[in-house]
Amino acid sequence: MALMSVDEALERLVSAAKAYRAARPLPYESLPLLAAQGRILANDVIAPVNVPPARNSAMDGYAFRLADVISSSPLRVSQRIPAGTAPTPLEPGTVARIFTGAVIPDGADTVEMQENCDEKEGHVTFLQPPRLGAHIRAAGEDITQGIQVLNAGTRLGPAHLGLLASLGLPEVNVVAPIKVALLCTGDELVNPGTELKPGQLYNSNATLLTALLKQQGCDVLQLPSVADTVADTEQAFRHAISVGADLVVTTGGVSVGEEDHVRTALLRLGQLALWKVAIKPGKPIALGEIDGVPVIGLPGNPQSVWVTYQVLALPFIRCLQGDITLPVMLRVPAGFERTQPQGRREYLRVQIGVDEQGIQQLLAHPQQGSGVLSSATWAHGLALVEAGDTVKMGQLLPFYPLK
Repeated sequence: MALMSVDEALERLVSAAKAYRAARPLPYESLPLLAAQGRILANDVIAPVNVPPARNSAMDGYAFRLADVISSSPLRVSQRIPAGTAPTPLEPGTVARIFTGAVIPDGADTVEMQENCDEKEGHVTFLQPPRLGAHIRAAGEDITQGIQVLNAGTRLGPAHLGLLASLGLPEVNVVAPIKVALLCTGDELVNPGTELKPGQLYNSNATLLTALLKQQGCDVLQLPSVADTVADTEQAFRHAISVGADLVVTTGGVSVGEEDHVRTALLRLGQLALWKVAIKPGKPIALGEIDGVPVIGLPGNPQSVWVTYQVLALPFIRCLQGDITLPVMLRVPAGFERTQPQGRREYLRVQIGVDEQGIQQLLAHPQQGSGVLSSATWAHGLALVEAGDTVKMGQLLPFYPLK
């Protein structure tokens, strides 16, 4: 069976996620702004007001009508306008002492900063010719009432929440978290804190994926490790479906070995839409479905789990959530060489460093094996090397930052 390209796999994954989301739209809830940090916006936001709501001063200084300055100087100070107070209309032939953020009085068309003015005995002389309209923020200069300010699917960060607050909105509608059942397969797996017996390994995948999924805003149902039998794997799938999972994610058991039973169980209980992708590290990756619930099968080696989650599973999950975030991709010079081409697209764990001239470059971790999870803690992100390509020093490589 020929390996599927990463690009085709991504296309199928995103298409499948859109179909699942259309068939089973996620509910939403209304939350206070600060409780919505990191959540996904459920609907477009239309500005209910102008921001700022009225003309205001960008400087501490004096507000006036420019024609009065031209015809007469000095001008009398007729009122004082701190921020947060309502001014009265400006008396003709006078100026108003005004402060940053204060509303411009009717009749004024210009503000001059106090550094360019000389006030003596309640009268102001201008030290340089003012410019019409200077230092006035227009009503709606930042946001105009009625425009769309945020798109549904936006993951809300501090700036988004501040923007919503500036519109006077105390709450926002966000998508409910998807429930992800996590199944780690393997007789060799034991929980951290347990004494290892010969042949056993600590289950790092459960902690790694739970943290990654929670970082994405998912509710994680971490289920017990699954023994390497078809019966136990089928039972684990049935249990995951019964507890209301919107998505099942598995690790291990998806290859072709005698102790790999995820693919067999998927075909018995549901269907398999994708299997084996030309990616390194990784390759044994599955997309299936059981009773209308999608299943993503990831490899068992920890580093393969980390990479394939970032490259393939995460776009699926984002689409399932309605998250419109796109990965950031930069092109950065390679600070290393690779003379042996690979048969699959490779995602190298790399750091950003600098050369002797202070120019940024990518540094590759010396251990790129699929079981070397320590390289993920060292790396700033992933560098993409296409199948069949070599890497020369200084060659621009696609770089996906993950920190």
